[in-house]
Amino acid sequence: MSLRGKRILVGISGGIAAYKIPELIRSLVKAGAEVRVTTTKNALEFVTELTLQTLSGSRVYSDVFAAINEHSTEHISLPDWCDAMIVAPATANVIGKMAAGIADDALTTTIASCVARKPMVIAPAMNDKMWENPATQQAIETIRSWQNVKVLEPEVGLLACGTCGKGRMPEIEQLQEALEYALSEPSLAGKRVLITAGGTQEKLDPVRFISNYSTGKMGIALAQECARRGAAVTLVCGAVSAPIRNPFGAIQRIDALSAHAMHEACAQAWAKNDIAILCAAVADFAPEEEAADKIKKQPGQTELTLHLTTTPDIAKTLGESKRADQQLIGFALETEHEKENALRKLERKHLDAIVLNSLRDEGAGFGCDTNRVTILAANGKSVELPLQSKADVAAQIISTLFT
Repeated sequence: MSLRGKRILVGISGGIAAYKIPELIRSLVKAGAEVRVTTTKNALEFVTELTLQTLSGSRVYSDVFAAINEHSTEHISLPDWCDAMIVAPATANVIGKMAAGIADDALTTTIASCVARKPMVIAPAMNDKMWENPATQQAIETIRSWQNVKVLEPEVGLLACGTCGKGRMPEIEQLQEALEYALSEPSLAGKRVLITAGGTQEKLDPVRFISNYSTGKMGIALAQECARRGAAVTLVCGAVSAPIRNPFGAIQRIDALSAHAMHEACAQAWAKNDIAILCAAVADFAPEEEAADKIKKQPGQTELTLHLTTTPDIAKTLGESKRADQQLIGFALETEHEKENALRKLERKHLDAIVLNSLRDEGAGFGCDTNRVTILAANGKSVELPLQSKADVAAQIISTLFT
């Protein structure tokens, strides 16, 4: 989802991680968002008001009683103005006040006015001992139960006190992505989605395997898009090289490197899911036997014969057990007679739709950050998507098939 044109209210409390927030503001503005800022007075001990005002292009709201406030009730007008609010860093003090409904400064009065009306992201940041405080944990659980609020989990790492523990604020990219999640329409809320991604690896011996060029980028983009729209996602991964961002824990990852392992994982998970999107590049053949030791070339040897056997067909297995209330989507990567082959696969494996792409399309296929696909539905509907980022392709696939 793009943040272009969105109005983002950034709330900063008095933790050391406040020094990172100017970079968040810069990133949001670069993404096309309008930004305004509210702070506690303690936050301004870590970052200057002039810096925040310069980067956001707007006056900072830091004092409830300041004579220079644009409106006499900034804590009401700012929530009216914004599309979403992020509180970063959120200290133990501010989290406790939020949970108790205390509003005694510019930031907490704004939060109190905003929390029931607009999407809000909370990014806790504090010492690990403060994070583990039962009062803090109870406050976090209270806040997590609120409908409009999403709470990021703090990271484990080096803390300001010099110790290593849980309490670091997530990085700027994660904060921005969390805002994208918070602003997304929850069109898949309550749905459970099974997605496969990446290439499988079929072992020859302890050091070699047969595989393909898949990086898993398309499947991961689909998983993140479904999670962004409110679905609970089970992501079955073969070999993937793309990062899997999962800011609110909506994606459960299962590693299944071989075709047999992926088949088993999908077969076990399918009954509990409403939708399956089979995007992984699964090997059609695997070695009949895996050698116990490394296969070595013998003196004078000029060839090696491998005996391969077919792997289990995941799409066929799921298609044959599909209930009337389930939807099954396949992918087809073809090099010739693309549409004909894809339609045959759709019918043969009882799919509701198939997403076709061709290695002959420049910028599409393995390893690219872009893709160009055609969505073919069982009802005869066909939608061609232009070359675009895999994240945008994922968004359009989900919009076309499920909204």
